[in-house]
Amino acid sequence: MKKLFRISAPILVLVAGFIVMQGLVAAKPEPEKQDEEIRKLSLYVDSVESEKVTVAVRTQGEVRPKMEIDLIPQVSGRIVAMSESFSEGAEFAPNTMLLKIDDANYRVAVVNAEARVAEAQTELERQLATAEIKAEEWRDNPKEEDPTDFALNLTQVAQAKAQLRSARAALDRARLDLERTEIRVPFHGRVRHRNVGIGQYVTAGMPMGRVFSIDTVEVRLPLTDTQLVELNLPLGFTVEDGMNAPEVQFSAKLGNREFSWTGSIVRIDAAIDQDTRLIYATAEIQDPYGIGAMNGMPMAVGMFVNAEIQGVAEQSAYVMPRLALRNKDQVYVINENNELEIRTVEVISTSEERVLVTSGVTAGDRVVTSPVPNAVDGMAVEPLFRNAQS
Repeated sequence: MKKLFRISAPILVLVAGFIVMQGLVAAKPEPEKQDEEIRKLSLYVDSVESEKVTVAVRTQGEVRPKMEIDLIPQVSGRIVAMSESFSEGAEFAPNTMLLKIDDANYRVAVVNAEARVAEAQTELERQLATAEIKAEEWRDNPKEEDPTDFALNLTQVAQAKAQLRSARAALDRARLDLERTEIRVPFHGRVRHRNVGIGQYVTAGMPMGRVFSIDTVEVRLPLTDTQLVELNLPLGFTVEDGMNAPEVQFSAKLGNREFSWTGSIVRIDAAIDQDTRLIYATAEIQDPYGIGAMNGMPMAVGMFVNAEIQGVAEQSAYVMPRLALRNKDQVYVINENNELEIRTVEVISTSEERVLVTSGVTAGDRVVTSPVPNAVDGMAVEPLFRNAQS
């Protein structure tokens, strides 16, 4: 009996304690329930504005000469003179003699050709005189049959005339070869490369150097199809007389200074590049080493420049900060009930500061410019303007 009591006593104590604890819990008053107010998410907003805009497109390209040629002689000989202007980087005026090839043999050729012309002229006069004598003889002593051209010396006269023309052509060729001993270029330019020196023997067709024109330089600007649509210009566009060419603002940083130049679009390729799927527009800058230079800094050939192309026609657009655009074509708008709406817009242009769209919003709409984690259409928000609105 004592053994059973020792075993059951602890169990009875635990059961009694559990019953007492349950009674205390049941007797405790329930806490009052309070409905917590849902806290709205505060977001910065800006108002959408309607403007007439001229869309600009940003791209880049390398400056290259509009005209660049190899200097190749048409005659052979030893170089006997060279202009100081024919040095790498040097400038030359139109028709400046850059090189002189030894012309002694070509002067002799001209003298010989002049002698052959004189001989041919004498032979022609001799044959004409003979033809006149033979014609008088036939008139004085007529015969039954008509005289032949050979009998009247007309064939010999024709041959003499042909020989005279040939001699004159040979003289023209000799004089032309003599002129070609002086290497000249018909445009204002600069020297890119020089491959020869005084005393060197050159042959016809041998490259002696490379020069380029500096009257006009051009830049090939790659454009996507979207950028071309933004500019509202067609494939194959060409500037014609009297047409306002789209303006291009070029810029480049040299050292710690920023330089800018002004040019214009003169044409757009009529075909899409098969490798890059881009469309190329060509811009020109007049007199880049002269009046087109900025503070003495020319827009030099080989320079890599940034370009901003201005559109031609104005168009209506809705303007908002760049921060408002999300996922390329979406914006968050807060309606009059302070609820967030996710809208799709049609973007026509973007920059670092702003976005231009044509649909999806209206003037006065409040667009969100601050980050929105887990945005849900219809969520309650609290709009905040960065600048106080009256």
